[in-house]
Amino acid sequence: MISSVRGEVLSVGLDHVVVEVGGVGFAVQATPATLATLRRGEETRLHTALVVREDSLTLFGFADADARELFGLLQTVSGIGPRLALATLAVLDPDKLRAALVEGNITVLTSVPGIGRKGAERLTLELRDKVTALGSGEAPAITAPGALRAEVVEALAGLGFPAKQAEQAVDKVLSDGDGHTTASVLRASLATLGRKR
Repeated sequence: MISSVRGEVLSVGLDHVVVEVGGVGFAVQATPATLATLRRGEETRLHTALVVREDSLTLFGFADADARELFGLLQTVSGIGPRLALATLAVLDPDKLRAALVEGNITVLTSVPGIGRKGAERLTLELRDKVTALGSGEAPAITAPGALRAEVVEALAGLGFPAKQAEQAVDKVLSDGDGHTTASVLRASLATLGRKR
């Protein structure tokens, strides 16, 4: 699998860029936001995912590894192919997409052309726990309240929420009882923050 390409930008199209790597020009499909950062003649490095079909080999490029991982994760859902996964990341940046999946925000997800209500519901159902696992890959564990609070506040700050707002939301959720997991507190805190907006 080709996981990244680095080289000179030969040309930038509406939906792809051509990057020269070792004398070979690779056409890489990318989102408009990624393409907007690229200039002809400049050196670039893109994180990539190679999608193999019976009749084609298509390279998809991303500004960071985080977006590439979400691209792969989206395709694990039935009915979501590489084009729709790329369209999703074109409309929603990784943080916004994660927040929408965690909150089960159907309105945000259906703003992507090609994703209807049923598709959005399927996405939240199948991916909510995968994106709230925060890369731990383990079953949710009960964490000490102090460590759990710090972990969730940090995760919310990473999603773009102001630290003070994040702390208030987490404190409110933690005051409602005990036996919380990181994922459950994060989900409830996002729901609280979503209502404030």
